[in-house]
Amino acid sequence: MRGSQQPALRTRPLASDGALVVAGVEFAADSAGALYWPEQRLLVVADLHLEKGSAFATRGVLLPPYDTAATLGRLALLMVCYAPRVVVALGDSFHDGRGAARLDDTDRASLHGLQRGRDWIWIAGNHDPEPAIGVGGQFLNTFSSGPITFRHEPVAQSRGVIAGHLHPVARVSRRGRAVSRRCFAGDGDRLVMPAFGAYAGGLNVRDRAFAEVFETLAFTAHMLGERRIYAVAAKHCLPD
Repeated sequence: MRGSQQPALRTRPLASDGALVVAGVEFAADSAGALYWPEQRLLVVADLHLEKGSAFATRGVLLPPYDTAATLGRLALLMVCYAPRVVVALGDSFHDGRGAARLDDTDRASLHGLQRGRDWIWIAGNHDPEPAIGVGGQFLNTFSSGPITFRHEPVAQSRGVIAGHLHPVARVSRRGRAVSRRCFAGDGDRLVMPAFGAYAGGLNVRDRAFAEVFETLAFTAHMLGERRIYAVAAKHCLPD
């Protein structure tokens, strides 16, 4: 596509608190890629993929072994900011079923420290479908509160579902160059969370997988900026 034909970046800053509404419930969206429900004091993150680096190492692919520490460090900042009563991790919290066993003592202690004084819910994902040992918290397939259901994989023709799994990324054109950012993808009835893990990849919101969830392009990509979130209509996002 020629540069002159590419759709311009059409953005509008969200409200100062980064408000996102799902099934009539207002959440605060954090530019780190987390969601906070003030009335429930509930913090949501998706797709941490802890121990992805060590998983690759077992296959001979060497990555810097710091992804778990980096991801937990970012989570620690959110705990300070929001002081949640409940944390929900929307599946694929570990990159594979043996990821929890590979946690080193320092990272395991950090995780237990984050859980202290609050409820912690691990939602089962496709990478980590079985409960892990020694990581604290409660393991569930789904978790519901009021009109909201938290699960790993999004569901079409549903209302009130907040999920992860797809790792949404929006790509837009700005000042003649393409810019890609992790994003929330939502239409007011359901929301797909960005991947929170340091080494987690991303899937373009123009991919067919999102069309199957939202059925049309009438949804919004809420792109993560350094200090704020920007809303871009999915139809104005660039395909890969």
